[in-house]
Amino acid sequence: QLATVALRPHLIWGPGDNHLLPRMIERARAGRLAFIGAGDKLIDVTYIDNAVEAHLRAWAHLWPGSSCAGRAYFISDGQPIALKAMVNHLLGCAGVAPVHRHVPLPLARLLAPLVEFAWRSLRLRGEPMLTRFLVEQFSTAHWYDISAARRDLGYTAAVTLEQGLARLTEQLAQAGADTRQTALG
Repeated sequence: QLATVALRPHLIWGPGDNHLLPRMIERARAGRLAFIGAGDKLIDVTYIDNAVEAHLRAWAHLWPGSSCAGRAYFISDGQPIALKAMVNHLLGCAGVAPVHRHVPLPLARLLAPLVEFAWRSLRLRGEPMLTRFLVEQFSTAHWYDISAARRDLGYTAAVTLEQGLARLTEQLAQAGADTRQTALG
């Protein structure tokens, strides 16, 4: 008999990210990153080591008939943070200046479908800089109750936001040094 559990970590971040963080840094450096609305909506994030810990805890507690079998659990660091603060913390780890630009929400909602249409019509490469999905994600508070994961799996976010930011800063500095070293010879 196969026992399953579903873990739902939200916005995984940390060292080794080759998806979200590089794009965010690139856009910020190019002056193409702005917040939709005030950037004050609370979001949940999950440091990579905390996501790993949740998986290990689920594995340790999962067997046919266990209380977690067949259930779904939200996973996060357990401390919602304003989107603008989190983005600027992450950019700071990479030595990138904080972003202060904002696009009013009604304007973003008006422009997003037009940008998507233009992107498709002109067959532009890559992803549009503004989409309806992004507008809603960046203008909506979304954090989750992780008490069930704490109760049933014994999950705790072992790495705090501050510790995770310090580790990310160190990794990015090392990656920069490695890149420079490789370029020098």
